[in-house]
Amino acid sequence: MNGRIGGHLPGWPSARILLLDHIGAKSGIHRTSPLMYHDEGEFVAVVASKGGQPTHPAWFHNLKANPDTTIQIDSAVQRVRARVATDAERDSLWQRCVAFYPGYEFFQRITRGRKIPIVILEPRE
Repeated sequence: MNGRIGGHLPGWPSARILLLDHIGAKSGIHRTSPLMYHDEGEFVAVVASKGGQPTHPAWFHNLKANPDTTIQIDSAVQRVRARVATDAERDSLWQRCVAFYPGYEFFQRITRGRKIPIVILEPRE
């Protein structure tokens, strides 16, 4: 496995995909979500776009309730702590994320006023 799931789709970037483990905030059920990620060196960022829907994705709510989790990139599993990017961090990260995948800008326009959050996944021991 090389961190890519499926084949290339026309109009989509050659996306890097991670597997995010999370525990249901209400249900307590363990779930795994494949997400496009942005490697920032010291941490990994994921965009909670939900395709431009007016509500945040369930995994976002789950990480806020249970921020200590694991991710898998390629064959490596890493323990991380999730946190929502501050406004200043988001502004900087947003530009890089949109440069990689311009569809995020479209998603932001159609959210009906929801500011799409970026989640920072920082390594933990």
